[in-house]
Amino acid sequence: MPIFEYACPACRKIFSFLVRNPAKPGKLCCPQCGGSRLKKIYSSFAMVHSEESRLEKMADPSFFSGLDEKNPRTLARLMRKMASETGEEMDDEMREVCARLEAGEDPEKLEAMMGGGDSGGYSRDTSGTLYE
Repeated sequence: MPIFEYACPACRKIFSFLVRNPAKPGKLCCPQCGGSRLKKIYSSFAMVHSEESRLEKMADPSFFSGLDEKNPRTLARLMRKMASETGEEMDDEMREVCARLEAGEDPEKLEAMMGGGDSGGYSRDTSGTLYE
């Protein structure tokens, strides 16, 4: 059974949930504030050996060819390329970020406006509890 992480926009905390059926996760509530608008987030995970070649490809400097730090459109292109290489589907927020970058918006302003940073302004639940 997979473990997924969900972020609560109300209390800005990230929690781990044991999801018995990923196709139908059921109604999840925030263990801290009881909020019901939890957002599934991507968490770090271990890659099986068969994914190693994808990671090696992304570690190659040529993977970043065409990236122009002064052109937000190239950053969006790289983000889409990375999602494709990892096989991860972008969520609505990430698709919005890419669309706004492709429209020429400043990446730093976008990050600040959308609660950027390593965990998007959220802090992790440190209780060690796995919620259901």
